[in-house]
Amino acid sequence: MAIIKPFKGLRPPQNISQDLACLPYDVMNSQEAAQMAEGKDCSLLHITRAEIDCPAGTDIHSDEVYEKSVSNLKAFQEKGWLVQDEDAKYYIYAQTMDGRTQYGIVGAAACKDYENGIIKKHELTRPDKEEDRMILTRYLDANIEPVFFSYKAVPEIDEIVENIVKNQTADYDFTAEDGFGHHLWAINDAETNKRLEELFETKVPATYVADGHHRTAAAARIGDEKRGQNANHTGEEEYNFFMAVHFPDNQLKIIDYNRAVKDLNGLSPEELLTKLEGVFDVECMGEDEYRPAQLHEFSMYLEGKWYKLNAKEGTYNDNDPIGVLDVTILSDHVLDKMLGIEDLRRSTRIDFIGGIRGLGELKKRVDNGDMKVAFALYPVSMQQLIDIADTGNIMPPKTTWFEPKLRSGLVIHKLESK
Repeated sequence: MAIIKPFKGLRPPQNISQDLACLPYDVMNSQEAAQMAEGKDCSLLHITRAEIDCPAGTDIHSDEVYEKSVSNLKAFQEKGWLVQDEDAKYYIYAQTMDGRTQYGIVGAAACKDYENGIIKKHELTRPDKEEDRMILTRYLDANIEPVFFSYKAVPEIDEIVENIVKNQTADYDFTAEDGFGHHLWAINDAETNKRLEELFETKVPATYVADGHHRTAAAARIGDEKRGQNANHTGEEEYNFFMAVHFPDNQLKIIDYNRAVKDLNGLSPEELLTKLEGVFDVECMGEDEYRPAQLHEFSMYLEGKWYKLNAKEGTYNDNDPIGVLDVTILSDHVLDKMLGIEDLRRSTRIDFIGGIRGLGELKKRVDNGDMKVAFALYPVSMQQLIDIADTGNIMPPKTTWFEPKLRSGLVIHKLESK
């Protein structure tokens, strides 16, 4: 069963919470981070992307940048921009997008649960990205940004969350510049915190990494590293845990993650269409955008026109957690066999475009000549993600896209309790 503990969060005062909170470090480059932090001295980007406070051209992986993160974190605490709660507690973090709100529990997940497979993953990680987050965590001695977890919904937990949200004023409540709402409640009642911890231990057999595989792996490795350095290790030290927001699966919605390819691998548009007809029922939809309406249905933009592609029987396996995925159908039958893209992780001929950008982004990339063809996919479901994680399988690259992204800085978990 899952171990998810309350902790003494390091948090901003309410009046600066909106300016301090920021998008995750990995959805922007250094220039974009500097623009986002402009005029906001208290933005957490001064810690998560501290290169913005270093001379232009500084290597973002240099000691200078990591040390600047440390000095900025210290300054934030000295200025009262981040203040640690006196008691360990859980927090409710809610996000609103397009009129829909999802409610998660912020708690400290156990590193050993990751090592023992209680925390389940569905993606591979890259050692270089893990190492970067490990180094920053080691320097700061804190989990600065939360990871995004899910679990199979538990009615008793839902009832606790609903009661607090209805009867307690949120500590933070704002709409970010992208139009998404962010709301946070600290759970101050000791009995409620105790009850939540019991519910996780008895009702939640596993949790699932939705977004943040690299940060999760890095946090677990840091815990192992610190354990080996402590001759008096007990297992209760804060470094044995890392911060995650846990959302019930029935509140999450995965959006599409689409593909665009730079060339047709020597094929003419007509030749590609002919090949596609061997795998799909192909229908030209004209110039108006067409979005896939169901599983095993795709849309393609080619030469100024949209096409509907329905996968023929025999191209997928609905009884296999990987074979049922539309990304598998597209990768195996089109990207590999027709367009010659064998390794999605390394090919420079393909780009992945989050559905948050809309189908218009696919059209634009093809129309401006940057890409030759684009494919839109029907979104993966949470049940598909859970099935893959439960069976120990790994999803193809760039399969899931979650929105809204968690804002960093509303709660920070220090690896030392003091």
